Amino acid sequence: MATASIAASIASKTKTKKKHFVAQKVKLFRASDPLLSVLMWGVNHSINELSHVQIPIMLMPDDFKAYSKIKVDNHLFNKENMPSHFKFKEYCPLVFRNLRERFGIDDQDFQNSLTRAAPLNSDAQGRTGARFHTTYDKHYVIKTITSEDVAEMHNILKKYHQFIVECHGNTLLPQFLGMYRLTVDGDETYMIVTRNIFSHRLPVYKKYDLKGSTVAREASDKEKQPRPPEDAPPRPKSNVQQRLQTLRIATRFYCAMKHAKELPTYKDNDFINDGQKIYIDDDNKKMFLEKLRKDVEFLAQLKLMDYSLLVGIHDVERAEQEEVESEDNEGDDEGESDGGIGTPPDSPSNTLDSTKPLSPGEFDPTIDVYAIKSNDGAPRKEVYFMAVIDILQHYDAKKKAAHAAKTVKHGAGAEISTVNPEQYSKRFYDFITTILS
Repeated sequence: MATASIAASIASKTKTKKKHFVAQKVKLFRASDPLLSVLMWGVNHSINELSHVQIPIMLMPDDFKAYSKIKVDNHLFNKENMPSHFKFKEYCPLVFRNLRERFGIDDQDFQNSLTRAAPLNSDAQGRTGARFHTTYDKHYVIKTITSEDVAEMHNILKKYHQFIVECHGNTLLPQFLGMYRLTVDGDETYMIVTRNIFSHRLPVYKKYDLKGSTVAREASDKEKQPRPPEDAPPRPKSNVQQRLQTLRIATRFYCAMKHAKELPTYKDNDFINDGQKIYIDDDNKKMFLEKLRKDVEFLAQLKLMDYSLLVGIHDVERAEQEEVESEDNEGDDEGESDGGIGTPPDSPSNTLDSTKPLSPGEFDPTIDVYAIKSNDGAPRKEVYFMAVIDILQHYDAKKKAAHAAKTVKHGAGAEISTVNPEQYSKRFYDFITTILS
C-alpha cells in the first residue's frame, strides 16, 4: 500500500511538472524558411549548453574532432514556422567558442544576433550554389557549405586555430565562428557562420572579387544586372488603411535591407578597366600588406588556393545624400499616415549598439574589423572593406587537371586562376600590392 502511495505521489508530481513545463513562456524562433528556424533554435540551445561547460585551460586534440548533437521529435511550439522533427549538430563546439573569444565576440551577443530575429536573405551567391544569409543586425554571415567543405574545415581547423592564436586574431582570413549540420525531413544541410566583411551600417556601393588572374575574370552582362532582394514585402499602397496595415513590416524590412539589393560582383579585369584604386595611407597600407603576406603564406602551407580578396567600397558623400533624401521621404510618409509608425524596437537600426553617434564614414573598428578609411588625397572620401574569402579549396588532382587543361587552352604564360598554391599566393599578393595607392 505504501509503495502504491509513493508511486502515485511520484506520478502526480511528474504530471504536475509536465503541465508546468508546457505552460512556461518559451522563446519562439520564427523564420520564413523552416531551416533557419531550426538554425536559430539550435544555436540558442548550443550557446545555453556551452554556458554550463567550464572553459578549459587549453584545447585538447579530441576537441578538434568533437561534436554535440540533439534530435528533437514532436516539437510542441511554433509548428507553423518550425518542423516537429529535426536534428541539430554542432562541430567542435569548444574550438569555435575559443575562436569567438579570440575574435573578441561575446557568446551572448553571438546568440542574440543569430536568434533574436530571423536571418535575412543576402545578395551573395556562392560559385557552387551556396546560399548566404546575414543575421538581422548584419554582424554575421551564414553560408551553406558542402560536406566536402566540412571535411576540409576539419583538416585545417587545428592549424587555423593555431594561426589565429599566433596572430592574436589580427587577420584578413574569414573569422570562422560556428559550423553546424541541420537535418530536416531527412535532408542534411551544412552551415558555417563567419563575421560579416561588410559593415552593419555603412552601405557598400560597389564590390569586387579579385584573384590576381586575368583569364575570364570579368563580370558577365547578366552578372552586372542588379536584382531586387528576395522575399521583399510589397511596398505600402496609397490607401491610408492599407498603408497602416503594411507600413510596420515594410519599415522593418527596408530598414534591414536598405542597401542589400543585389550588387553585381565585379572581377579583376573590371577593376583594371574601371581604373579603380584603393587609396589608403602608408601606415594602413603597411599593416594591410603585412597581414595579407602572413595570411597567404599560411594558405600556401596548407596547399589551399583559388581564394579571393573581396573588396567593398562605401562612398561617404553618396551615403550622406541618400540619408538626407531618406529623411525627407520619411517626413512625407508620416504626414500621409496621420502620425508615423516608428521603427520596431528589435529592428537593426535600433540595435547597432554604438556608445556614441558616429559621423558619416565613421565606424567602430571592433565591429567593422575589415574596414579602412581612404587617405586624405583620395579622389573621393571612401571606406574600404577588404578580406580574403573562399579559402577551403585544396589543390588536389581535380585542380591539377584543370590547370593542365587551361594551360593547353590559354598558353603557359596566361594568368589563369588554377595554378599551384605557391604560385597562386605569390601572384595574388603581387596583384593586390598594385591596386593599393
